[in-house]
Amino acid sequence: MISTDNISVNMNSSIRIAGSQILYFDPYEIKEQKNDADVIFITHEHYDHFQPESILNIKKEGTILVAPESMKEKALKESGIPDEKCEFYRPGTVHELGKLLIETIPAYNKIKPYHPKTKRWLGYLVKMDGVSYYVSGDTDSNEEIRKVNCDVALVPIGGQFTMGVKHAAELIQKMKPKAVVPTHYGSVAGKPTDGTDFKELLEGSGKDIQVDLKL
Repeated sequence: MISTDNISVNMNSSIRIAGSQILYFDPYEIKEQKNDADVIFITHEHYDHFQPESILNIKKEGTILVAPESMKEKALKESGIPDEKCEFYRPGTVHELGKLLIETIPAYNKIKPYHPKTKRWLGYLVKMDGVSYYVSGDTDSNEEIRKVNCDVALVPIGGQFTMGVKHAAELIQKMKPKAVVPTHYGSVAGKPTDGTDFKELLEGSGKDIQVDLKL
């Protein structure tokens, strides 16, 4: 068993992971002033993943913003994070950021038009405190993701803009993380019951994968 008690999902794909550093991914609809973010990761530029109002409520002095290189101009203009505290990465690269080890994984739709591969948007594989977390961003299942080796996977299951429950469950069975947290359902896309359906599919698969519902 691996603990996911340090992970919370505010809404959609708005994720907070607490450890030796406080990491946020795609902060969205964060209303209270927390101002505790050490690093903020943005997967892509859609409104429910890049929301400057939420960034304002979590950033502090010294907060670092990590985003795709393809949204550099937008992020520098709108994020409110000083230019010297912004990092912009391309897919398929590896970076050291302080004590974090970060690998960027391509995030894209195969057929749907919402997240084209040409945008070079990102998922992130982040190792912190000896645990590897994969936050996929908005994506369908693809060959790059199937090769990801992680302890905890956070993947969308709501369908419409991303993979749905069935394809996400099949992906996780191939990836075989120790634990999975489903995201991106019940608000912007997907039904509130998608999480339960996803958990039942994985528990019925015979794979020893811990499923934790945070939404």
